[in-house]
Amino acid sequence: MYRIIQKRKIWFTLSTILTTLSIVSIFAFGLNFGVDFKGGSLLEVKFLDKRPDMALIKDSLKDVDISGLVVQPVEEDGVILRFKEVSEDLHNDVLLALNDISQDKEFFVEQLSFDSVGPSIGQELKRKSIYAIIWVLIAIILFIAWVFRKVSKPVESWKYGIVAIIALFHDIVIILGVFAILGRFFGTEINAPFIAALLTVLGYSINDTIVVFDRLRENLPKSKEDFEGTVNTSVNQTLTRSINTSLTTLIVLLSIVIFGGSSVKDFIAALSIGVLIGTYSSIFLASPLLVIVEKMKK
Repeated sequence: MYRIIQKRKIWFTLSTILTTLSIVSIFAFGLNFGVDFKGGSLLEVKFLDKRPDMALIKDSLKDVDISGLVVQPVEEDGVILRFKEVSEDLHNDVLLALNDISQDKEFFVEQLSFDSVGPSIGQELKRKSIYAIIWVLIAIILFIAWVFRKVSKPVESWKYGIVAIIALFHDIVIILGVFAILGRFFGTEINAPFIAALLTVLGYSINDTIVVFDRLRENLPKSKEDFEGTVNTSVNQTLTRSINTSLTTLIVLLSIVIFGGSSVKDFIAALSIGVLIGTYSSIFLASPLLVIVEKMKK
């Protein structure tokens, strides 16, 4: 029997450090929003023979009427090009310019993907993404309050929902902080797949938290321990399940990274970080917070 709840000061300190560092990173570096939110074009190509130097690629595009060009190498033979314009004619001009390199250098270009979003659509996507996250959090509070409606002692049912939301906020801030750092040093972008990953993480994390809370609900009527002891027992009873679920999920995500290609790596990175942080918060943050709430009520 691990004394997880009794050592809650350690977990609170760790969470405070991680959350503080994440908030500082967000404000210091900002979030690197991608084409989905800022508007513009994103073109991914593959050189079938040999990828030229980045300087040569940029030089081949100097006569194309595009602005804000960013060239990012992908794996050994791919390149991602980002630029502000969204015209189909300019898209074709870029492809022609890249293919022109092959005339004397034996390069040949294959288009893998092309996304084009106008600025107004990007702002609308950003607004709807924020609304989606807010509505998900509200729905989670209402759902937990309803599920635990018969649990009123020693902590009211709606407080379970508030504690779960605090844990989710902790998860979101840390994920955003990590991506702020990745965006600053590696050019990782916040795009629509990232929002999908974030919503998936919210569902995964809340599921893990509810498993622990549900075991606590079952133990409360028959437990001879105080509330703190009952919570600690419930956490220990679900600890193995939570860890095994996380490990199997991470194995699946790892296989997607290996066989799925570069286009899904950012999405999988967000999911992987979310799974790790979500599992941690369910065990070491949400449950100890319930004990704090109970002690405050006393």
